[in-house]
Amino acid sequence: MKKIDIKLCGVGGQGILSIATVLGEAATQAGLQLKQAEVHGMSQRGGDVQSDLRLSAEPIWSDLIPLGGADLIISMEPMEALRYLPYLAPDGVVVTASRPLVNIPDYPEEAALLAELDALPHVVRLDIDALARESGQPKSANMVLLGMAAPHVGLLSAEQLRSAIAAVFARKGEAVVQANLQAFGLGLSHSLQSVSK
Repeated sequence: MKKIDIKLCGVGGQGILSIATVLGEAATQAGLQLKQAEVHGMSQRGGDVQSDLRLSAEPIWSDLIPLGGADLIISMEPMEALRYLPYLAPDGVVVTASRPLVNIPDYPEEAALLAELDALPHVVRLDIDALARESGQPKSANMVLLGMAAPHVGLLSAEQLRSAIAAVFARKGEAVVQANLQAFGLGLSHSLQSVSK
């Protein structure tokens, strides 16, 4: 694989920007070409947030992913994953949190959301918030999600992503780096288990 187009989505305050930053840092360290569309939506807590991230070994001319062009959707919230399905390529993968963040009055029924996700040909979903809490890393659910997505990124290895996590969070101290690396590892191990089944 010489390129990958990733749609990142979620709700403001969930850590989408941190996922984008880590992926961007890993791509830069690997010498890849990188284009990122500005984050659309409300980055304040509770608003819809999405971003296009395009990585390639070759030059990239546009920072926007066309409809049907995303190889991977990484979503912190299940309804947001469904909102961006028109961008997913036919053989694309959706990696999403399974627990809804109910931020609107007419939020769809959870069972219907999860059934729609499970009907997709390539989906990995997990209650990342519960896993992060159980592991003692409640603020690192976004890194659990990145770990889940790692096997599907293609151009970047798990080790390259770990190195990027260490670089991105270094200014916050070693404890924060280790918490995020542990969360990433949890997500990665759960994703590999679901792939091997």
